[in-house]
Amino acid sequence: MTYEEILKNARGCIGPYCKACPVCNGRACSNQMPGPGAKGSGTLAVRNYETWQNIRINMDTICEKQDVSTKLEMFGKTFSAPFFAGPVGSVKLHYGEKYTEDEYNQILVSGCAKEGIAAFTGDGVDEMVMKEGTAVISANGGIGVPTVKPWDLGTIREKMELVKKSGAFAVAMDIDAAGLPFLKNLNPPAGSKSVDELKEIVKMAEIPFILKGIMTPKGARKAMEAGAAGIVVSNHGGRVLDQCPATAEVLPEIVKAVEGKMKIFVDGGIRSGTDVFKALALGADAVIIARPFVTAVYGGGSEGVQVYTNKIKSELEDTMAMCGTFSLDEIGTEQIWRG
Repeated sequence: MTYEEILKNARGCIGPYCKACPVCNGRACSNQMPGPGAKGSGTLAVRNYETWQNIRINMDTICEKQDVSTKLEMFGKTFSAPFFAGPVGSVKLHYGEKYTEDEYNQILVSGCAKEGIAAFTGDGVDEMVMKEGTAVISANGGIGVPTVKPWDLGTIREKMELVKKSGAFAVAMDIDAAGLPFLKNLNPPAGSKSVDELKEIVKMAEIPFILKGIMTPKGARKAMEAGAAGIVVSNHGGRVLDQCPATAEVLPEIVKAVEGKMKIFVDGGIRSGTDVFKALALGADAVIIARPFVTAVYGGGSEGVQVYTNKIKSELEDTMAMCGTFSLDEIGTEQIWRG
């Protein structure tokens, strides 16, 4: 199966909102929500994508020829590449009737684990979403990251027990999900969290805690104060607040603020192995890719996950070789150009 075949297959079954575009750049879905689109003007998903495209690569092939390694060591695990599949919840609401939440996670988590990377799983008002997601992670040897919504502390405590039983190597919270329109005024309640509340949540977790939805140095420092092991520089794909900067625009100053004291992930419009390279050059430790993995699952199932993962990894390997960088540690700001 080719990636083009995956896209063609997905277009016939991915629901009314996503168009399974050749390049997932946010233009066709725009401000269409529910669905994969962005909030308000619908321009932030587009800005995320286009900002990465405006960063260029500095080629350097005057070097000794070596084998390229994309291996990543993180939280006591070794991964084949520095990218992860992002959390996607409410798949029937956003992407149509083909898969239940559990069926989607079964394919994604196992497919990623087979390829040596990991998938983040989602959360929802239906308690079965977290139960099923953590069960899938458990069945795959703990290779997955459950993502808990910012519920009230009592609900979070219950969900953390499921996380612990799964054997997951880390857990995340998408703190910015407080702005999702379909989570407002629902029960259990979801909303922003203070540093002290986050400290309590970190203690509940007992495994590396990743806070997703950081867009400022101040936010990164507060996450560090709370005891987070990692952060995700993310504006939730433009789906929670209109008119934010792109993640690539704020990543360098957040990297500077963190000073290497936490792991830094970044998401938002990263669509190729070359984009992954750019993110690492700007200081990220790893990236998260969400919407294209949905297309891979809908268009090819387990084989789709394999094909897409290998596509991104191959593009990263090629970029690294053409820049004279043969391990992830060698990638830095000298390999990119920003006009």
